[in-house]
Amino acid sequence: MNPLPAGARFIAALVFGCLLPLGLAPFNLWPSAILSVALLGWLFQGLSPKQVFRASLGYGLGLFGVGVSWVFISMYVHGGESIYISGLLTALLVGVLALIFALTFSVYGLIKTQSPLKPLLAFPSLWVIVEWIRGWLFTGFPWLYLGNSFIDTWLAGWAPIGGVLLLSFIGAFSGAALVQLARVRSLGPRALLPALLALPLWGAGIALNKIEWTSLKDPLSVSMIQPALTPSQKWNSGILYEILIQLRRQSVDLWDSDLLIWPESAIPVPPQDVTPYIDFLDNYASETNTALITGIPLYAEGRYFNSVMVLGEDEGTYSKRHLVPFGEYIPLEDMLRGLIAFFDRPMSSFSAGANDQPLFEARGTAIASAICYEIVYQDLVAASARKAELILTLSNDVWFGDSIAPHQHLQMARLRAIENRKPVVRSTNDGISAIIDHRGQIRYQAPQFIETTLRGEVTPASGVTPFSYWRSWPVVLLSFGLFGYFLTTTRRKGKADGMG
Repeated sequence: MNPLPAGARFIAALVFGCLLPLGLAPFNLWPSAILSVALLGWLFQGLSPKQVFRASLGYGLGLFGVGVSWVFISMYVHGGESIYISGLLTALLVGVLALIFALTFSVYGLIKTQSPLKPLLAFPSLWVIVEWIRGWLFTGFPWLYLGNSFIDTWLAGWAPIGGVLLLSFIGAFSGAALVQLARVRSLGPRALLPALLALPLWGAGIALNKIEWTSLKDPLSVSMIQPALTPSQKWNSGILYEILIQLRRQSVDLWDSDLLIWPESAIPVPPQDVTPYIDFLDNYASETNTALITGIPLYAEGRYFNSVMVLGEDEGTYSKRHLVPFGEYIPLEDMLRGLIAFFDRPMSSFSAGANDQPLFEARGTAIASAICYEIVYQDLVAASARKAELILTLSNDVWFGDSIAPHQHLQMARLRAIENRKPVVRSTNDGISAIIDHRGQIRYQAPQFIETTLRGEVTPASGVTPFSYWRSWPVVLLSFGLFGYFLTTTRRKGKADGMG
């Protein structure tokens, strides 16, 4: 039985949850993430489902309270809300995420066994399940995945095989192994089994990282502009002319590039509202043999779409498929619109693009697009990246201010490059703009919060990794299978021990 009383257990879980975000960008203290998971596993020992629920709730409040605190900035600084409403809505989001975590993990209290192997596999299985659920429930929030912590470790070699969820599984497995090793006195030699299983997984990552899953092509020269416009400026129709002039001014020395990229909604109005400007860009891009790729809202059949457009000799568009609730569209709009200022932000009435949009080509390169938040959805990106040679993500992280969110956003973009072994070009309004190679390494990066440009090279890659083909399904199905097996065998045998 766990020796801590209920109140102390809840506070301990809260503190343990706060440790996990330290393993993510910008801190990158990955051992902190494993320690966080291990301490939670230790806390679960001997607890009933109800007690596990309470401990998990405390852990979730710590994890999300620290990890998504940047949501407050979106609402208070840029959303026009009062400090009280912003704090209340942020607390509501944290509470919902923590509740999802606690409800799912409460089932762990049903695992009763004397064997060290069962909890060693059941714990990471349930960890993957709860992250998978969080990735689609209520449109999904795949932020703060444990696997993101290991992007610069040996474990990254597993990403092209099973993606971020496989990294989460191995990370949670490693945490559970630490718990078992700490019980060597009571378990005896059996406690060494976890280490014997965990260490080869880390070592195998070294060998896997050497595999060339994709084939590199000739490099392309890439230039990006970073306008650093605030939301109040970007959506102010009174200064539209000044914005368009700034975009041209920043690009004047960049037309010798193969790809010239402007960020999300760089042109803040549909093409038909600035037809002469679009025609000029299209003609000039053709004359200079440059593919201009820009974020721009498209308007068709009475609906707005958050989109990407290619101008010049190449052509094509992509419209965002996975919209951000309350940011790009308002659920229950008839009820909520006008209720508070946050629900009336500019361009919060977008429609989702079609799911089967074709890739577009630029300078002979097949490009998969992911606009802003879409890059954090590993399976969505993998489905598009299978036939692509380059992943392009346009974003506007100005809503997050000077918080940890832009760094986490960039980290997840890097992991998409590793999973698919395709380079990622990330163009943002005010940072962090970057060119990422097919191994997830940042080759070029612009500073945040300033008007600037970024020039560099990107090397497209063709081919398919196992993850690009199968996506997260093998890891998810394995996790459900393992946990389901342990749960049913526990019920049949009726043994009692908790986590070991």
